[in-house]
Amino acid sequence: MTALPFALNHMTTPRLPLAAFFELAKSLGMSSVEIRNDLTDNAILDGTPAKEVAALADRHGITIISINALQRFNEWNAARQAEAEELISYARDCGAKALVLVPVNDGRGQADGERQASLRAALAGLKPMLEAAGIIGLVEPLGFEICSLRSKTEAVAAIKAVSGEDTFRLVHDTFHHHLAGEPAIYPEMTGLVHISGVTDGRVAVSDLRDSHRVLVDQGDVLDNIGQVRRLRSEGYQGALSFEPFAPEVHDIADPAAAVKQSMNYMQSRI
Repeated sequence: MTALPFALNHMTTPRLPLAAFFELAKSLGMSSVEIRNDLTDNAILDGTPAKEVAALADRHGITIISINALQRFNEWNAARQAEAEELISYARDCGAKALVLVPVNDGRGQADGERQASLRAALAGLKPMLEAAGIIGLVEPLGFEICSLRSKTEAVAAIKAVSGEDTFRLVHDTFHHHLAGEPAIYPEMTGLVHISGVTDGRVAVSDLRDSHRVLVDQGDVLDNIGQVRRLRSEGYQGALSFEPFAPEVHDIADPAAAVKQSMNYMQSRI
């Protein structure tokens, strides 16, 4: 049986310092991780120079597959451009392969016509910056009803409209795919898969939030197994990155054992 290409997002263990996070990934047999720019007292927010992060990753035999994330990327303005330049430079200098792009998620920018135009403008602005740095932009539609980009189909159309097929890829997040209710998937346009489960079946889909996102097990109601099976059967061969946000996951005393259990469950079913 071929081992699934699991990866680890730092949100799985947000309080672990970067070196310990890299060690955890290696102990689980993973060589790919995602680092984040929203974790207090951790790289990138603690000011660790990108070159130090690159050296640390190299020392541990780790590949940084993404920095997560440029927020509100489709609200393109001078401030966002400056933020993008800084993050793209950091990604390049720490050896990251990609930058996750997260859309406005507060109920604004949702009008038909407006949201598509905003998305195209942002992608057109980001494209030359990403290309110059050799970084892939990972567009992540979110399933929340207040999000300005929920549809993968709209994301793909915008990428093609700016001739960005070589620069941009989609993030297929199993949680957000379930929430969005859009049947279409684009394995050939997918650059990363985020995996997390929900086990509380009492919560309505429209009420699900990041705090419900746990490690995938047999109680999962999002059909992670079916989603990953379909993606892989239709050609996606990239990383499956654990990204649970639930506080109870972050409080687990032995995260290695918990993640390993989830890995074993998914491996046995896919």
